Amino acid sequence: MGNRLSKIYTRTGDDGSTGLGDGSRTGKDSARVAAYGTVDEANSCIGLVLACMAPGGTATGNVIADDVRALLTTVQHQMFDLGGELCIPGHAAITSEDVARLEAHLDRFNETLPPLKDFILPGGGEAAARCHVARTVVRRAERETVALARVEEVRPEAIRYLNRLSDLLFVLARVLARADGHGEVLWNHERRKA
Repeated sequence: MGNRLSKIYTRTGDDGSTGLGDGSRTGKDSARVAAYGTVDEANSCIGLVLACMAPGGTATGNVIADDVRALLTTVQHQMFDLGGELCIPGHAAITSEDVARLEAHLDRFNETLPPLKDFILPGGGEAAARCHVARTVVRRAERETVALARVEEVRPEAIRYLNRLSDLLFVLARVLARADGHGEVLWNHERRKA
């Protein structure tokens, strides 16, 4: 386990560098910092989904919401693990089993949805819209991690995890839009012809 923070500011980053988990320092604009920083941002976006699904939040308190809450809480812990993996060169935290579990959840939630015939616009109620934001940030985290992998060693499990998570968040956005009674917002590609 890492060091406890007793003091939040250290002034060690004032020169534009930051400390990695192994004690080495790198530029704050490095590909590694961009990757784990975007993973952190994505995790914060998932926290916003959970916040609006909490008791008293805007999302309905039903069995689907409870199931999604439990899953996204687990995902937040895994995202923190993934951030640690990316912050510590050579560290492994995400496994193939983690990816397989995401795929199983993806299949389970997707089987209840009708097949897509049109593109979906981000929306469908607050929880669904926030889920779409989280999905797009996870996609950016995936791109940043791929960029890092072009210059440094990155385990393929990290990239696969982010790829499956963005797919899962898309499916969960669809599920939440339906569960909240808002429905999905379909892209109207015919609107310009009228």
